[in-house]
Amino acid sequence: MIGPVSADAGEWDTYYEKSGGKATPRYEDTIEYCKRLDKASRWVRYTTFGVSPQGRDLPLVILSREKIFSPAEAARARRKGRLVLLIQAGIHSGEIAGKDAGLMLIRDIAIEKKFADLLDRVTVLFMPIFSVDGHERFDAYNRINQDGPEEMGWRTTAANLNLNRDYLKADASEMHDWLRLYNAWLPDFFIDCHTTNGTDYQYAATYVVDIHGNMAPDLTRWAREVFVPALENGMAAAGHPIFPYVSFARWGDPTSGLVAWVSPPRLSQGYTSLRNRPGLLIEAHSRKPYSVRVEATYEMLRQTLEILDKNHRGLSDAIRSADRLAASDEFRKEPFPLRFSVDRSDSVMIDFLGVEYKGVQSDLSGGVWYQYSGDPVTMRIPYFAKQKVTAAAELPEAYIVPAEWGVVIDRLELHDIEFVRLSDPATVSVESYRFSSVEWQRQPYEGRHAVTCEIEPIVAERTFAAGSAVIDMNQPKARVIAHMLEPKAPDSFVSWGFFDSIFEQKEYADRDVLEQLARDMLAEDEALREEFEAARAADEEFANNPRRILYWFYERTPYWDDRKNVYPIGKITDRRVVDDLQR
Repeated sequence: MIGPVSADAGEWDTYYEKSGGKATPRYEDTIEYCKRLDKASRWVRYTTFGVSPQGRDLPLVILSREKIFSPAEAARARRKGRLVLLIQAGIHSGEIAGKDAGLMLIRDIAIEKKFADLLDRVTVLFMPIFSVDGHERFDAYNRINQDGPEEMGWRTTAANLNLNRDYLKADASEMHDWLRLYNAWLPDFFIDCHTTNGTDYQYAATYVVDIHGNMAPDLTRWAREVFVPALENGMAAAGHPIFPYVSFARWGDPTSGLVAWVSPPRLSQGYTSLRNRPGLLIEAHSRKPYSVRVEATYEMLRQTLEILDKNHRGLSDAIRSADRLAASDEFRKEPFPLRFSVDRSDSVMIDFLGVEYKGVQSDLSGGVWYQYSGDPVTMRIPYFAKQKVTAAAELPEAYIVPAEWGVVIDRLELHDIEFVRLSDPATVSVESYRFSSVEWQRQPYEGRHAVTCEIEPIVAERTFAAGSAVIDMNQPKARVIAHMLEPKAPDSFVSWGFFDSIFEQKEYADRDVLEQLARDMLAEDEALREEFEAARAADEEFANNPRRILYWFYERTPYWDDRKNVYPIGKITDRRVVDDLQR
């Protein structure tokens, strides 16, 4: 076990340890300690992987007993069964236990040689602080629900973006740098260190590993049958029992039961799951003292290293299987699940280490005020983990993105998606979608206004300009591509507003022109007259809205913009066409 030590202890005590477990270092102190580790140990290399908008380097510490300090060296070592583990701290820089835990673990391995054997088959990449600008918005009042440290950073970047909502849309420059690093190293396992916002219970840490439907079958089996049991057993033996992320069926009320969920790719471990690499989300318990949170996080990092060392071959095999599956025709034989929801009709009973509480009707707010005594109690409550698929899509042989949608093609490049640009214009029959009932979220969310809509499949012949991107789905990143380009996916580029301009009408008709045109159309087409009368009888608001009536006719003329509300991305279902376009 680790624990805070006195200020007069060894020269390698971290800032956190010197504070008695109460404080975390600022950015400059953190970087200085990382550089000291580099200078003192041949197993450690300090480097950077980008620069923040405010000009701070994004730090990276590489830990390798075999001195594997580059992506090329890691790729060669991977062929011999070695793994790469990426540990990320400080994406929410107020939730900073991962930074202090990671620095101590690297110190203990590289300087104290306590757990040197954990590097037998694993190279570690450690980001002590991801959101470096947010980290330096340092204050004692940044985390109202949290017990320590004395001061900490802020949840978002300097531009007020939450990086842990940005993995797929990649708006923040910090995320661009992260993706370049991830693509270069392609870590076999990923850990993201957080702290909860929520209710009280006994666990010092909870976790998420995506085993409910968004990973490839072999990876899901490895995570569910090998990693999760080993982590839970190891943590319990170390005196830190853990539990899946605590989310109650009814907010604040443990007796309502716990629910599991499938992580969308806006979140870190949701994204890495689609890249066919498992991720572990650590959620240290905000109501526990900071030293307890750091200790639990430290132990989860150490336990994960041990599990990866012992099970490196099984994970490597599962990753290769997942990559092969995604790049095969087999992957597209069935509709691909895009969205999930919890099946609340099906549960199992579990023991939950909670604390005694009572719900009191507040005489201030009028709501229920949950008051926790702190006394431990084991609760027998339902656990809802079964998922239902609520949206799926038939995946094509390839997608084609028109050259004019460069902002989308740029994102493909950021995610290291393989595609071929057309050297000449091409006319292709494609499947696509027409949108209706388009609505925007009123309040901004992560700098955007989310879009919801209904979709109707269509087939059309379109001409795509030179420079358009043909994205063959026979590649390991097929899951990522589907979540980007299928409109019903939770983080699709349609949902995030990348295509908002297609919903805008750009040409208009004068009312006097439409008045005469409508009369001519009714005189020439009796079926149209019947359709119009039915529409007017069925909708009183329509019947009393002159503009809607006239535009009803306008939409049925050759003058109407036939590209409005039509998805510009095409889906090519004929393999021969895909092969011809890529020649």
